[in-house]
Amino acid sequence: MVEETLNHSGYGERERSTDPASQANHFELVRVIERMYRRYLDRLRVDLIRIGADDISPAHAMLLFTIGDDDLSVRDLMDRGHYLGSNASYSLKQLVQSGYVDRTASARDRRSARIRLTDKGKMLCRAIKAADEVNQNQIVRSEKDLRALEDTFALLRKLEVLWATDLQQSPLRLDGSRF
Repeated sequence: MVEETLNHSGYGERERSTDPASQANHFELVRVIERMYRRYLDRLRVDLIRIGADDISPAHAMLLFTIGDDDLSVRDLMDRGHYLGSNASYSLKQLVQSGYVDRTASARDRRSARIRLTDKGKMLCRAIKAADEVNQNQIVRSEKDLRALEDTFALLRKLEVLWATDLQQSPLRLDGSRF
């Protein structure tokens, strides 16, 4: 029996549900991942307000974690985080102006910029990680929960690697068909 229900993603979508096991497929997994990421950004927004960091968006906070403890070029950042050039440039400009990131010209090539977190950026990352421990404790309440989380993480990493290598190895379809 198929029944239509309003999902609770908050984005006004309707989804059809049958046996829950029948929804466990690649396409639905991708849709769940996308919704989960949006929900996480909503949660992070609340955490940022609680921390007192109202001058930074959740997407910009995630960019800080992509930079991490490294001193990298803007190109390395874009490759590491899969950002678009204009988005990364705008976000970096905002983060530099807010004091979370230092941007300096490269010693070898003055046209190239190097970026790294400031002390303020590192402190914010530590505060976000501490707030996220509360979220983690809501999910992981037993050894079984921890194993399930570890298995989920391993599967998602496997998918990430598969998709990345598939993109590098699969030739584009050039036979002229549209679908």
